[in-house]
Formats: sequence, structure tokens, C-alpha cells
Amino acid sequence: MPAGMPHKKKTSSEAGQKLLVKKAMLSFVEQGQSYPDKRAPKKRADDFQEIADRYAAQTAADQSSRCSQCGVPYCSTHCPLHNHIPDWLRLTAEGRLRDAYEMSNATSTMPEICGRICPQDRLCEGNCVIEFSGHGAVTIGSVEKYITDTAWEKGWVEPVAVGPERGQSVGIIGAGPAGLTTAEYLRVAGYDVHVYDRHDRAGGLLTYGIPGFKLEKHVVTRRVQRLIDAGIHFHDGFEVGRDASMDELRAKHDSILIATGVYKARDIKVPGIGAQGVLPALDYLTASNRKGFGDDVPEFDSGAMDAKGKNVVVIGGGDTAMDCVRTAVRQGAKSVKCLYRRDRENMPGSQREVGNAEEEGVEFVWLSAPVAIEGTEKVTGVKVSRMRLGQPDASGRRAPEIEPGSEYTVKADMVIKALGFDPEELPTLFDCEELSTTRWGTLRVDHKSMMTNLDGVFAAGDIVRGASLVVWAIRDGRDVTEHMHRFMREKAKAAKQAA
Repeated sequence: MPAGMPHKKKTSSEAGQKLLVKKAMLSFVEQGQSYPDKRAPKKRADDFQEIADRYAAQTAADQSSRCSQCGVPYCSTHCPLHNHIPDWLRLTAEGRLRDAYEMSNATSTMPEICGRICPQDRLCEGNCVIEFSGHGAVTIGSVEKYITDTAWEKGWVEPVAVGPERGQSVGIIGAGPAGLTTAEYLRVAGYDVHVYDRHDRAGGLLTYGIPGFKLEKHVVTRRVQRLIDAGIHFHDGFEVGRDASMDELRAKHDSILIATGVYKARDIKVPGIGAQGVLPALDYLTASNRKGFGDDVPEFDSGAMDAKGKNVVVIGGGDTAMDCVRTAVRQGAKSVKCLYRRDRENMPGSQREVGNAEEEGVEFVWLSAPVAIEGTEKVTGVKVSRMRLGQPDASGRRAPEIEPGSEYTVKADMVIKALGFDPEELPTLFDCEELSTTRWGTLRVDHKSMMTNLDGVFAAGDIVRGASLVVWAIRDGRDVTEHMHRFMREKAKAAKQAA
């Protein structure tokens, strides 16, 4: 306290409040870690509903009270959005749930979605201080889901507060998490916002790539409806390069954001990969999600995209592979195996998702890699070679090596390739050859402004950083908003001066 400043004596009510807060928190010693109860594996494998309900109010408060309120909150540091996690945990523990929602909503446009699908075991919860002490992390994701789901039920989620109209418009290409985040923030700033997407529903991978047992679709559609109610214009089934050229969109809008994500499936070069019954993961998941919406899905109805009664083999070890194996279980597959060339400790997917899949009957075949797809007209099996882990590669992970003479065959009627995604060739698709890309196919941007080589055309999300997490797409959408806002203010100022 600076010299000469009078010392303010704490009132009894202030002291009592501080004591209440102290009592409310730091309960991790006597209060054990408890996630929401999951439904029994056999029951949850019969439908596409989320596998666990949310907390009861008292349980949410009790679990929030386990937070140690540490001076350096590693949970927040390791969250791409830098959410104010200790603050809204404290507010939840105190029963101030509406305040907790306001705090959670301050840094994220989709907190209840992140609470459901973020890999908390690798991010916030994996870096919780009390996890390091052996007491089990605070169940941050489950509390986050509880807070905002309750806010929707109570009517606390208010309409988008649209600012005074600026007389400028923005075109956003891609209705995934990055595009939707930017759309919301720019609408708040008073811009006329148009979102263009080639699918018939907004949401991108949130809608068509992630199964309902992880993210029920009404959770996405209510977010989209909120943006529609705010006056954001959605142009569904719109393909840039077919329905309008990039030049036409640039002429129509004062700035453009490209937030298309990455959708091109990575392939695997083995003999027989083109056989009937070998499917890209996203095609398979999209067909399943469309069926869940009640759409007419001929490729599913014909049996080509339906795993019912089949021996299914999924190749890959990421979260998309986990989505595929668990979807196949729910479609009534005869057997489901996941082939991964490294061991469990070195797989990229969430360990929680692996555990959920195992509970539901998925068999993981570790240290195994496909060397050929068997079957002439239709797949009948996958020839597999056993692997061993050698010396670390450039990424620091131990590189898989083939065990000589270890080949064997895994029976399969359906093989799903879940090896990740690469960018599509946007300059060609958009009929805009001057749009600059990197050697990986991602869009080249000035990272200080997030602008591409085309004036007024920005890019964010996976199409810049490569296949990544939804929470990073939201972060990028939030960050690019300020750059686009600054660009359009300068543009309006220059136009005014010229007039």
C-alpha cells in the first residue's frame, strides 16, 4: 500500500464473505473426484444420446469446491481460450451460478460445446495442480457443461447484443466453430454478416463430423438459431467457385474470412485400398449424422455406410477414429477393431475416449499397421503387420518399425480410414489461383494480421493451422475478429476522407 494512504478496515460482512469463500474452496482433500455417472455400456450402445447426464446442482458445487484457487492457474494457461476457470469454479461452489455463466461466456462463444468435446485430459484438467498432487483433477469440463446447460434452461443466455449498424458487410466462408465465432463477434460490433457454407446445415464438423453421443445436435442448432435471430444471414448449400467467385464475394463485402476447415481425407498407400467397403472416416460419420437428422441417405440405406452385422476395422488412433469405432458399435456391428501402429501411451486420441470405446466392446489392436486390403471386388480382410517402437523421430515420438515376418489377417467387411485430414485445394475450388498457400496446402497468412495475400481476405482455424481442436478454432475466430474490425474501420475512414 502506498505511503500516506489510509488503511481501510475490513467490515465484519467482508471478513465473513472471505471466510465463506475460503470454506467453499480447497475441499480436494476431503472431497473426492467425481464425474457425472455414465449410462451402462450396453444401454448407451443402443442409441446416439450423450453417454452421461450433467451434474445435479449440489454435486456441481461440491466438485467445483475442490479447486485449489492456485496463484498460477495452469488450467487457464493451458486452455487455448484462457478461460477464467478458477473464477467460475469458485462462483459455482458459492451457488452464484448465473455469475459463473457470465464469467464462462466472457471468453468463449460455445462453452457448453467445449465442455463436451474438448480433450480436457490433455488441456485444462491434465494440467490441474491438484492432479499433480495425486488428488485427481477438478472436473472442469463437466462443470463447464453444467453451467451453460443450466443457463439455457433458466433463460440466462441472452440474444446477441447487436451494436449500431456500421453500413459495412462481412462475408464468412465456412460455418464451423471459427466462422461462427467470428460471425457472432462481428455482429456484436454492428456489421452485416453473411455466412456461406456448402452444407445444408451450419456447424461444420460440430454438425456432421462429431457423433451425437459426444455432442447432441440440439446443442449446436440452438447456438446457430441464436445467430440467425441476431440477423446473421446463412447461405447454406453455397459453394464458392460454383455459386459465386471469390472476386464476386470480395466486391460484395468489405472483408472476407475463409474458415473452411480441412476436409480432405489422408489416404494410405497399400494394395487394395480402392476395394468396395473401404470408406473415408468423414463420409462415414456424415452419413450417420445425416441419418440421425432424419435425412434421406441412400448410401446408408443401401448398406454401404451402415456397419450393422459387419466386421468393422478402423485404421487410426485419433479422436476421429474413436468416433468411428463407437459409431459402428451403435449401428450394430458384429465386431469392431481399431488398428494403431503405436502403443496406447503414444496414441494421439483422448484416453477417455479409448476407455469409453473399450467399455462399449471395441477391441484395440496396438502396434499394428495395415500392409494390404484383401478382397477382389469387395473387402474381406486387412493384412496386418506387427510393429515395434524404435528411436524417436523428428516429432520426438518413437517411430514404429515393422516386425519382419509378423503378418496376419484381420477379417473385415468394412474398413474405415481415420488417418486425419489435409486441406483441400482452395485456389482451385474457389477459382482463385492467386490465393497463396503453404507447401502443406494451408492458407498462407500474415500472422500479425491474419490476412492472406489478398487485401481484405482473412483466414482462421484449421485452414491455417492444419487439423486441430475445436477450441483452437474458436480461439482463432475470436482473434481474427479484432484484425477484421481494425481493417474495416480503416477502410471506412479512408472512404470518408476520399468523399
